[in-house]
Amino acid sequence: MTMEGGGDVGSRKGHDDEHFEGVEMPETAHLISRDSWFQAAFVLTTGVNSVFVLGYSGTIMVPLGWVPGVLGLIAAAAISLNANVLIAKLHEFGGKRHIRYRDLAGHIYGRKAYSLTWGLQYVNLFMINTGFIILAGEALKAVYVLFRDDHVMKLPYFIAIVGFVCALFAIGIPYLSALRIWLGVSTVLSLVYIVTAFVLALRDGLNSPARDYSIPGDKTGKIFTTIGAAANLVFAYNTGMLPEIQATVREPAVKNMLKSLYFQFTVGCLPMYAVTFVGYWAYGSSTSSYLLNSVNGPVWVKALANISAFLQTVIALHIFASPMYEYMDTRFGITGSALQFKNLSFRILVRGGYLTINTLVAALLPFLGDFESLTGAISTFPLTFILANHMYLMAKQNKMSSVQKSWHWLNVCFFGCMSVAAAIAALRLIAVDSKTYNLFADL
Repeated sequence: MTMEGGGDVGSRKGHDDEHFEGVEMPETAHLISRDSWFQAAFVLTTGVNSVFVLGYSGTIMVPLGWVPGVLGLIAAAAISLNANVLIAKLHEFGGKRHIRYRDLAGHIYGRKAYSLTWGLQYVNLFMINTGFIILAGEALKAVYVLFRDDHVMKLPYFIAIVGFVCALFAIGIPYLSALRIWLGVSTVLSLVYIVTAFVLALRDGLNSPARDYSIPGDKTGKIFTTIGAAANLVFAYNTGMLPEIQATVREPAVKNMLKSLYFQFTVGCLPMYAVTFVGYWAYGSSTSSYLLNSVNGPVWVKALANISAFLQTVIALHIFASPMYEYMDTRFGITGSALQFKNLSFRILVRGGYLTINTLVAALLPFLGDFESLTGAISTFPLTFILANHMYLMAKQNKMSSVQKSWHWLNVCFFGCMSVAAAIAALRLIAVDSKTYNLFADL
């Protein structure tokens, strides 16, 4: 079946150079090349202003403090924009569109890189989705506690509810471009919980005595939490699936994607900055890793914000799970009407199974900050910074000066070291928290 902007479902091979021979890059069963740059910008902004923003006051600012935290967020935005621009410019490298991250890596490096990139990306998106489910579970539990603080319903129960709702949504939305109006709904929901958290935290800060902004922990602990927070910095801005989002954009794909990125890193980041800085200002080093747990205000307002956070997470998770859905749909030839019995039953079985595993992991280890750190270390650093700079270096090296080459190599080496250090720090945090909390902990 021929897809709009795509081709026949089958396979293609890179053939611009003998180095690329033998790397099969399957066509997609999903629709591509149909969305405006503005819709892609909203997809990116949905990711940046997802419910994770309610944790950055506690997971970024508390471990780093005011000056390193603010400068770190600004620096992370600059280097993240640069890395994403590099990836976007390679979208049509070799005279064809690379609609998946692994396709681009396979075209440049060969089969092993194709498989390695897919593995890194899968881990990245799986961990992000696990974090989404944890946060949505916390949001639902917060609503419950507002009305009945009897500890009958525990966090794992709410995580299970979240997983079920996410599965229903995944079954009903066949592919990324089909979100459309849901992106507008997501924006409204994001504004509800961000504005609520901002206003309530601002009010608390104005009415509170001086706060303690000292970085908690002993000397060794501070070192590891600082490294972990550095991983959280890059986690805040990057999706790990830019080529897949760019694949939905109509031609000219590179020019339109750059517009989307500039929107994301300017207007799109403002709500995140506002709630992160005000949250830390209001509560200092005692800021919760879920800001709505720190704020004081009318019960109905806090309930509305938490319900909005839960619902927005359902939409945001679908974005980050879409590469896995696309892979399975393409692998098994799921084309045609989304309402066909075969296609519907396939989505129920495969997407439901995938989210069941996600939900189980989230309930087992609900340590949100640790997940952000580990995700940034083992996948966001390699995908967004190491691979982006090295792929661009490989693709454009004949057109670069020695200074430009040195700059890209410096990025590769620096972020390689950061990735290793952040992974060690994140694993240590998980080990410490695993001793503090039991499996299926009710945090």
